[in-house]
Amino acid sequence: GEGTVKNKSTYWLTFELEWRDFMRFQCVKHGDQIFKIEGISHRKWGWVGEGEAFERWKRGETGQPLVDANMRELALTGFMSNRGRQNVASFLTQNLYVDWRLGAAYFEEALIDHDVTANWGNWHAAAGVTGGRVNRFNMIKQSNDYDVNGDFVRLWLPQLERVPAPKVHQPWTLTAAEQLEYKVGITPFGAPAGANPSYPQKIKEAALGGMGRGEEGG
Repeated sequence: GEGTVKNKSTYWLTFELEWRDFMRFQCVKHGDQIFKIEGISHRKWGWVGEGEAFERWKRGETGQPLVDANMRELALTGFMSNRGRQNVASFLTQNLYVDWRLGAAYFEEALIDHDVTANWGNWHAAAGVTGGRVNRFNMIKQSNDYDVNGDFVRLWLPQLERVPAPKVHQPWTLTAAEQLEYKVGITPFGAPAGANPSYPQKIKEAALGGMGRGEEGG
């Protein structure tokens, strides 16, 4: 009508409402298959169960700052942005190959705005078990696109508060001299803290295309 304005914001509002409804219809159509590890596509992929990788992700100690900052925010507030949810879900399922249902269950427990169809439907998509395209997000690109100065990361990871961008997004590249300068120790996971606050070395990621994914692009 007269005075109606279409812009980027209205586009994304409409898109997200349509996506919400799509997830609801998908869950109605497929029923409890949405909760099964192989998903509606019945993909017979291998997954890692509960263990160190999942616990480090859950606690925000993967050594990948963008992931860790979002997970710390979730643990402390019960909230995470839509972009953050996509990033941490991609990292858990596509970089660590951890059973996506563990991530979905943790979100169900932690989110203050949890919705069954939105949560499980989106995790289902992040895991690549819908039969559609599999997205493995590049965390450094995501960091530079959405937190170029590192303000969000430093807010939730105070150990890195003195580390400048772009190194704040790749703390595993800090030299010993830089760690002293920025008063942070990049240490093996679980190692005793030193004189300065410690941040864990980056977790070992899964090999691309492993655990049965092969040509399917997992």
